Amino acid sequence: MSAQIRGAVLQARKAFVNEHFGSGAWAQVLSSLPEEDQEFFRGLLISVGWYPFEFGERLDKAIVDVLGKGDPKIFEEIGAKSARENLEGTHKPFLVPGNPQGFMAQANAIYKFYYDVGRREYEKTGPQSGVMTTYDAETFSEPDCMTVIGWYKEALTMCGAKKVEITEETCRAKGSPYCRYQIKWEV
Repeated sequence: MSAQIRGAVLQARKAFVNEHFGSGAWAQVLSSLPEEDQEFFRGLLISVGWYPFEFGERLDKAIVDVLGKGDPKIFEEIGAKSARENLEGTHKPFLVPGNPQGFMAQANAIYKFYYDVGRREYEKTGPQSGVMTTYDAETFSEPDCMTVIGWYKEALTMCGAKKVEITEETCRAKGSPYCRYQIKWEV
């Protein structure tokens, strides 16, 4: 069985494309994909369902190529939108208003809601800083890592953090055995 990704992740990408680039942009992205993928994305996506990561990986590449003009930074914005949608909805219990460290302590539990293989650990390094590391993920790509950065920046802001900075210091998509993010913020 191949690695899986939540339908909510795929839906967030579609919503972002439609909202930021107009309804015709989604059709542009789809038309750049293989026919099998086009059929898949035209079908009903259930946000709580699990889908093959390969569909998401090819969708991410198409978004970067068609809309991002080759720049994967577009995925930070997609991640932020996904965080707002999910943390204002079904995943709201994860928010810890006024306590960004308390929120970050849940990194592995949050990870399990979006990915079916691997784990994510968080280590507090100071009152307003920490290191988050993703291990053993079967699914990884540069755009996915950019989404993680955008998602956590927005989530920490929703918990009351200000001037959030997240830097990915190692990445599986670039040959590292894990993805590690340095995180700091102000209150």
